[in-house]
Amino acid sequence: MKVYLDDERTTPEGYTRTYTVDETITLLETRQITHLSLDNDLGDGYTCGYAVMDWIEEAVYNDPTFPIPHITIHSANPVRAASMKQTIESINRIRQRQQGE
Repeated sequence: MKVYLDDERTTPEGYTRTYTVDETITLLETRQITHLSLDNDLGDGYTCGYAVMDWIEEAVYNDPTFPIPHITIHSANPVRAASMKQTIESINRIRQRQQGE
């Protein structure tokens, strides 16, 4: 399953749309997401796509079998997009340590 978290943009063909962090995490918990595209600034002003990255990082750290989806960031917020990309790198390093690489 491909998931697209965004509150405004048009959903790309082939993606399941989520509007909130909670919806996205609920789908991640199914372990069926292969691709995940994240916006950061969600319209309510209180939640952000970065919270999904934090959740994935913790899930991978606590469960070496948690499947890491291919993650892309489509946020227009350059500072947060950079932080989210750093978190992707952190997630990959955690997995590498778990695999003894």
